[in-house]
Amino acid sequence: MTTTPISSIDLFTSALHIHPDGDVRADEWRMTSSDSGAWQIATFRVETDADVPADHWEMHPEAEEAVCCLTGGVRLHSRPAGPGGTEDIVRLRAGTAVVVPRGRWRRQELDAPSDLMSITLRHGTRLEKRTDTR
Repeated sequence: MTTTPISSIDLFTSALHIHPDGDVRADEWRMTSSDSGAWQIATFRVETDADVPADHWEMHPEAEEAVCCLTGGVRLHSRPAGPGGTEDIVRLRAGTAVVVPRGRWRRQELDAPSDLMSITLRHGTRLEKRTDTR
């Protein structure tokens, strides 16, 4: 039997990757697609909209995403589902979360400096620069 030492992991400098075989590993967090098949739990300390980043849309085609607000406050914007529609906005306060459906484009804007957590499968993740900035 192999034993792995138990030690603490700084969630603000590493992400947890939960692999299909049941292994959980601490590794660098990724904003882009990964082919590892692992779900990523990533925690971010953000001070401004540039840290989120508010100027990009993000979409996960292969899994839903849980976006959790641990401290502070954030507004999560979902791109309109069809032409002529309006963005859906969900306001998250400390201790709340939202589940973003797979394939739904979303972006965030801060109400206050915040600690956020994201849980999703990164495979196929797409980022797109906003063209409708004010």
